[in-house]
Amino acid sequence: MKKESVIKELKKMGEARENFYKYLDKNIPQDKNNIYKFEDTKLDAKEIYSLFFKMDYQSRKLKGLLVDAYDLKAE
Repeated sequence: MKKESVIKELKKMGEARENFYKYLDKNIPQDKNNIYKFEDTKLDAKEIYSLFFKMDYQSRKLKGLLVDAYDLKAE
């Protein structure tokens, strides 16, 4: 059961990360080296926070599952 939970949450974290970068790619121009040009955009801070929070939440949730699954000590 623990392994399946970890895999499920890893997938969710991957999706959250992908959505975060999709937002950046859609809203921030890039130079010829695919470097974001932040100075050329005005981003929606609320949307960025929402996307980041989802990614961060999954990271913290996954950490708990890994600590439990492998009997680790969280630091």
